[in-house]
Amino acid sequence: MKTSHVLELSDIKQIAAAAEAEAQKNQWAVTIAIVDDGGHPLHLARLDGAAPVSAHIAAAKARSAALGRRETKGYEDMINGGRTAFLSAPVIDGMLEGGVPIMKDGQCLGAVGVSGVKANEDAQVARAGIAALGL
Repeated sequence: MKTSHVLELSDIKQIAAAAEAEAQKNQWAVTIAIVDDGGHPLHLARLDGAAPVSAHIAAAKARSAALGRRETKGYEDMINGGRTAFLSAPVIDGMLEGGVPIMKDGQCLGAVGVSGVKANEDAQVARAGIAALGL
């Protein structure tokens, strides 16, 4: 039997605070979503000025990163590279850069998805949140 790591409420609060601080430092109006390893929502914060649709996109990015155990940029690159058939993949619908899995010892604990600014900036906010855990 294996032991698995899980995100606790204190972890989620730490990730959210660090991601929000990164966004505010850069004056980026974004939505930050955090999910568990099954893609279930744990946190959603739409910062002042963020477009309403960003809440849907951030959650989809987080879910896709958690379920796929990879950054969503990989999906975007795959599709842009011509593998458009991947658009029909079930459940995976946040295939834009900005979803980053939370990994510890090769195990996915969940993911952070961010939407609202340029794709690489979304990813920057997500990574800043995850980095706060010091994994």
